[in-house]
Amino acid sequence: MPSPRPENRAAAREGAAAEPFPISVRIAPVNRPDTPQTVFPIADVQSGSDEREIAIDQVGIKGLRYPLLFADRDGVAQPTIADCNVYVALPANRKGTHMSRLVALLESRSEPGQPPLTLANFHGLLDALLALLEAPGGRIEVAFPFFVRKTAPVSGVASLLDYAARLTGEIKAGRYRQIVSVAVPVTSLCPCSKEISEYGAHNQRSMVTITVAPRAPVYLAEIIRVAEEEASCELYGLLKRADEKYVTERAYDNPKFVEDLVRSIAARLQTDARLDGFAVEAENFESIHNHSAYARIARGL
Repeated sequence: MPSPRPENRAAAREGAAAEPFPISVRIAPVNRPDTPQTVFPIADVQSGSDEREIAIDQVGIKGLRYPLLFADRDGVAQPTIADCNVYVALPANRKGTHMSRLVALLESRSEPGQPPLTLANFHGLLDALLALLEAPGGRIEVAFPFFVRKTAPVSGVASLLDYAARLTGEIKAGRYRQIVSVAVPVTSLCPCSKEISEYGAHNQRSMVTITVAPRAPVYLAEIIRVAEEEASCELYGLLKRADEKYVTERAYDNPKFVEDLVRSIAARLQTDARLDGFAVEAENFESIHNHSAYARIARGL
């Protein structure tokens, strides 16, 4: 089996070979706002009282798609499109919340000169939400595609691969909690099929989803590498013939049941002192069945 170039493996691991992205997501307006001659006072109904005196755990906007910049370990601002859910806790004596301010919060993040969103500054976004809405608690969920530029193991040809990332931050009773999740596509090869067959073995694409509750800084690139290193083989966007030979043989030499996938990953996550809890899921889209194989391990989540 051909050996991968060390520098290529390192580049894929660190994600450091990514090319710079633009640092602004500002979109020029195409409509002309009206300019009324007279502005009349308008009642603020949401700020009124509610006689039922029942607090609401979460109220806000769901499914808002918005452009944003995100930066991971390499510090490069990567433009992406996020699906956002933004909620606040509403006290029992308040009639409603100001939904427009939730959109305004995300709009402020797209202004030129604003820093990209990171796992480290996500807490600050929650603080800004609570201050803007004068709320006792809040929750923000942001899901977006995250791209890593990877190099093929033999030829060294570069290409992008996308991963589904999800960041959740919540402030409740004055305490901040963050959840980070990333879905990583990999290859798995069946150990049983290899053992009983004279030649060949069935293999398939699998989806490994790792969710962590960090108490200290972690990065998407780190989580991704854990999943890829424990799979039969990782995926690449672009491969040459020599690379295809390598990944085929790599998977054959490294067979993994779905149980092996979650156990190997969990063994690494449970020794990471930066995590308060984790969950790892693996789904194998079986190539010889019309169903998937699935396993999950969760600790502290």
